[in-house]
Amino acid sequence: MKLNLRGIIEDTDRHGNVRRYYRIKGKKKVRLREKPGTAAFLREYECAEKGIPYGDSPVVSDSTKPVVARSFRWLCQQHFKRAANSVTVDTMSRRRRILEEICVKHGDKPFELLERKHVTAIRDTRIDSPGAANNIVKAISALFAWAIEVGEAKTNPCNGIKRLKSGDGFHTWTLEEIEQYEAKHPPGTTARRALAVFMFTGLRLSDAAILGRQHLNDGWIRIRPGKTRKSSGVEVNVPILPELAEELSVPAGQLTFLVTEYGKPFSDKGLGNKMRQWCDEAGLFHCSAHTFERPALRSPQRTAQLLTNSRPYSGGRRASRQIFTHAPLVERSWPEMPQSFFCRIGTRTKVSHLGCPLLKSGTSKPKKWRKNRSLQN
Repeated sequence: MKLNLRGIIEDTDRHGNVRRYYRIKGKKKVRLREKPGTAAFLREYECAEKGIPYGDSPVVSDSTKPVVARSFRWLCQQHFKRAANSVTVDTMSRRRRILEEICVKHGDKPFELLERKHVTAIRDTRIDSPGAANNIVKAISALFAWAIEVGEAKTNPCNGIKRLKSGDGFHTWTLEEIEQYEAKHPPGTTARRALAVFMFTGLRLSDAAILGRQHLNDGWIRIRPGKTRKSSGVEVNVPILPELAEELSVPAGQLTFLVTEYGKPFSDKGLGNKMRQWCDEAGLFHCSAHTFERPALRSPQRTAQLLTNSRPYSGGRRASRQIFTHAPLVERSWPEMPQSFFCRIGTRTKVSHLGCPLLKSGTSKPKKWRKNRSLQN
């Protein structure tokens, strides 16, 4: 589709998807994700022109139009105002973008009358893109979860709606691909250091980009992930294995482990793009930094080296009245273990200490996982 708007450029990624950007000399390049020809696309374009994050504009585009009390638009405005500090700015911006689009057609309707069938009907307007359709349900569900918490609603119309299958997700690295990458990028290079950080910590891009000396403490990496800082607030504790320690040896004046060729820390997107370049240079056009969150485990020896990749030390799940941390380190490597193995926050470090010798030695199965009841106390 040819767009007659100033500053819009297009390119096509390796999967054939058309990407659109707003790019004007002297201004920040901005990705435009909304569907061209829609009101949301024009609002996103206007935000890019003004240099403000998309989603910061009010839900009601016409400021003279009164907001109907107890309407869906009214609830959205209350949520944006009162729940702004409960999640990250990026999360609220994405949620706001989706809810704004729903308000264009359904904003004046009473939110108490919204039922599951209505939510699925709204979701199915993006049935051609299952991921986007699921995000619609996720945004509405978050809105009503907050409304129930503050006493504005009694039920969540999204309860019971199953997620649409959106494909197999990102390709998972194989051992052969890791070795191919290592053959191209020798030890001591930033590319090899990035591989070690992703592979032996399981950190997200945003956290890997800021990882530095300030997060090292007595042989451990201790960092509070940005994504869950305002929700669970869990601190991630990752043991520094010898292979990772070798790559983290950087000049004394360098605070952040991963820096650009100009010695500056990477931005989130900058690190992702650079990892994309390093993978391409190694001939791994289908691999990326995202796929280290679920590594392919092929042998006990390499499994032991890659286990930390499955985030055994990070938090985020809630069970009953306590926050629990899922331990995929056990679940994925030793099939005879129960499918649901959880450890409380107070025992996360215990699990890490117990797993360290296995990670270093390549042992395929610990002897005391089943019988060691101290982990449950």
